[in-house]
Amino acid sequence: MKKLTIVIILVISLAFVGCAGMSDTEQRTLSGTAIGAGAGTVVGAIAGNAGWGAAIGAAAGAAGGYLYDRDQKSKEAAYQRGYQEGQTAK
Repeated sequence: MKKLTIVIILVISLAFVGCAGMSDTEQRTLSGTAIGAGAGTVVGAIAGNAGWGAAIGAAAGAAGGYLYDRDQKSKEAAYQRGYQEGQTAK
């Protein structure tokens, strides 16, 4: 049990350190990949093949994370345009 706790803490620490230098797009895509792989593993295990479930979930999660990033950047760009227009209208 003690070894498992140490391994979990090490993995979490490495994950946080590894994401420190990433852009928002990279972080969101990686997060989507990890979440998709986890969910795919669960669904795949229920269906009988956890490996394929993880692979398909990771691919879907990566696509979802990337699309989410594009949506967030689009919203931020629209906000900035509106803010700039508001500043010049004064």
